[in-house]
Amino acid sequence: MANAASMREEAEALAIRALGFVAADPELLPRFLAITGIEAQSIRRAASEPGFLAGVLQFILAHEPTLLRFAEETGTPPAAVGKALRALPLGSDDHERSI
Repeated sequence: MANAASMREEAEALAIRALGFVAADPELLPRFLAITGIEAQSIRRAASEPGFLAGVLQFILAHEPTLLRFAEETGTPPAAVGKALRALPLGSDDHERSI
């Protein structure tokens, strides 16, 4: 079983691939920017903030056709996206720990 650090690194790598997927799509990028409120020129700076990469994966997971297309185009099992989300800062659905 992978340790937490390597799981997080793998999750970050998947989220970065997801960000590239979103950024390369002329329909997804404007929707992502509108939902997140981030301006296109601010993405690089925002990507270094805690929770941003989790937000990218949440965006992918929120729309099944997008998730399935991402999975197909990248060879990523759809379930791996949710698993990666949980390994990232602010990606856990464990609300008890956030108190």
